[in-house]
Amino acid sequence: MSVTDAKTLPKAFDAKNARRALELARETLQIEANALLALKDRLSDAPEDSFARAVALLLQCSGRVVVSGIGKSGHIARKIAATLASTGTPALFVHAAEALHGDLGMITENDAVIAISYSGEAAEFVAIIPIIKRMGAKLIAITGNPASRLAQHADIHLDAHVDKEACPLNLAPTASTTATLALGDALAVALLDARGFREEDFARSHPGGALGRRLLTHVRDVMRSGDAVPSVKPGLPLHRALLEITKKGMAMTAVVDDDNRVIGIFTDGDLRRLIENMQDFSKLSMADVMHANPRTVQPDQLAVEAVDLMEQFRINQLLVADDDGKLVGALHIHDLTHAKVI
Repeated sequence: MSVTDAKTLPKAFDAKNARRALELARETLQIEANALLALKDRLSDAPEDSFARAVALLLQCSGRVVVSGIGKSGHIARKIAATLASTGTPALFVHAAEALHGDLGMITENDAVIAISYSGEAAEFVAIIPIIKRMGAKLIAITGNPASRLAQHADIHLDAHVDKEACPLNLAPTASTTATLALGDALAVALLDARGFREEDFARSHPGGALGRRLLTHVRDVMRSGDAVPSVKPGLPLHRALLEITKKGMAMTAVVDDDNRVIGIFTDGDLRRLIENMQDFSKLSMADVMHANPRTVQPDQLAVEAVDLMEQFRINQLLVADDDGKLVGALHIHDLTHAKVI
């Protein structure tokens, strides 16, 4: 939408207001970008840097990482806990206010607590810090005030200070929450790297997502099997094999020997090419027209590997064979699409 097209704007929001909104948007993004760059510059390469020590502490934690906050910091804490949990670091969120009313029982001496409060003086944390320390849990504080009580009593303090908020009133947590969230993401990334966390590990904690389906779905999970798989013997006349192709609806049939080993394949595409080049094929058998030694996949392979083969060789069907080469199933590209592997 053009800022000069007043007809598309509500009467109370004219082109002048639109320009002001865009100016504030750019300013907000710039302030928050500057806050992140300043946060980056505060990190040092030294092993004794507070960030490096925080990563080491969390790696050594034999319990869970408990992330806590209140208000806007609570929302950020919840997201950080979720990111840690999904990237190999067992974590949970505990609301700081609820901790005062029973949820402290969720924290054990083996846990590490990440307490988030920009002021570092939230009354809820001031009240529970002594209890956390007495039980023996380690405490990492993320604040914007190194002189605060939370920062001073923590085992490790991470400084999330920003020069100013993006809010024009310098009141609403904006740049500070962005910086805190980014710091939490940095912790999660450093931890997943140190743990050797891989795509397969991520997929196991995200089985419902696209990556989970790609990395956890095997050929056996989506292939057609049993009577649903079209198969014929090499001596069968072509016109009879066409009945099998039509009946099973896969636009192809496998050709197998007496031991059910795959020796060939015949597809609808092969039939079309045959019709173009031959007038009479009533006397042909499958042995005469099949493609010998077709490409196959094994049932324990990842379904995405089958997709790669189909794309590489521009085919829509694949036969599934076991270690002995015996036919155990078949795949059509529609099966993979239906399973949302592609």
